[in-house]
Amino acid sequence: MCRLRGSVLAFTLLSAHTLVGEDPSAVLLPAGPIHGGPIRQQATAACTSCHEARIIVQQRLSQAAWTREMDKMIKWGAPVDPKDRDALIDYFSANFGPDQAAYEAPRTAAKAVARPRPPAKH
Repeated sequence: MCRLRGSVLAFTLLSAHTLVGEDPSAVLLPAGPIHGGPIRQQATAACTSCHEARIIVQQRLSQAAWTREMDKMIKWGAPVDPKDRDALIDYFSANFGPDQAAYEAPRTAAKAVARPRPPAKH
């Protein structure tokens, strides 16, 4: 089981999806221009077992930073086959590196939440 210490960001993102009624599992890692196919599927399976893909796609990390992040997640229990580690780091570095365009979150309309008013005190 993954331990995400101090993961306020993950909690906030998950809470936001719950409020708007969006299925967090509907967000998948995009197919990149360099790596696609099986490595994308492995990345999605390994990473979204603990958090949703938006936490990844908004990152713009160097290869060294992705290496540290991958090693940290493996240490915390991410289901990554050791033979896939380097290919996953290459996938993340190529698709979510500092030279990529900034992540732009999709625009969704939040559903209005009707809250009953407390009874008036007279």
